[in-house]
Amino acid sequence: MSKVLFSSISKKFTMALAGLFLLTFLPIHLTINLMLLKTEPGPFNTAAHFMATFPLIKIMEVVLFGAILIHIIYGIWLQIQNWLSRPVGYVSSNKSEVSFFSKFMIWTGAIVFTFLVLHFFNFFFIKLGIVKGNPEDFYSLAHNLFKIPAYDFIYLGCFTLLGFHLFHAFSSAFQTLGLNHRLWTPVVKVVALVYAIIIPAGFAFISITLWLFR
Repeated sequence: MSKVLFSSISKKFTMALAGLFLLTFLPIHLTINLMLLKTEPGPFNTAAHFMATFPLIKIMEVVLFGAILIHIIYGIWLQIQNWLSRPVGYVSSNKSEVSFFSKFMIWTGAIVFTFLVLHFFNFFFIKLGIVKGNPEDFYSLAHNLFKIPAYDFIYLGCFTLLGFHLFHAFSSAFQTLGLNHRLWTPVVKVVALVYAIIIPAGFAFISITLWLFR
């Protein structure tokens, strides 16, 4: 039983489920962040306060962090296993588009994780009282951060890499879960591409607008 639970297949399956759960969070986060484009801080601060205090959201927050940890730990574990199992790499004459993206998943994931830690310091840790700041006015905090060119460059670069990460993650999750089908697999890839463009583009639009036009 333990061999099944801790096998590579079970890790990939668990990682895929955690990844799909994280994919459902990003549109919610983007919707709230779009309120930063409003001239009044009230709507965004109200939404941020609700997300920080509503009991059900706080429970989901724990689940979210659990999913992030599982996704990261299993991702690193599986990548190390891949490196150890094929130290000289694959010899293949037919390299697919998915295999191209999969080569860089560990690196795009690492960069996104680094940005996530920075994001925690700027927002989540303030909410917890670990870092100094006003947890009732994240609107002003976000606007001040986006006035810093270096922050915008890092933000835009990370979300560009996130787009590549999302495209492969979305497609491969369905494959890992055994949901391949000759009819809907191409549809999944199209949806993955649209998702991987719209979500990062939405965050990038907020960053550029607040940086250059507010």
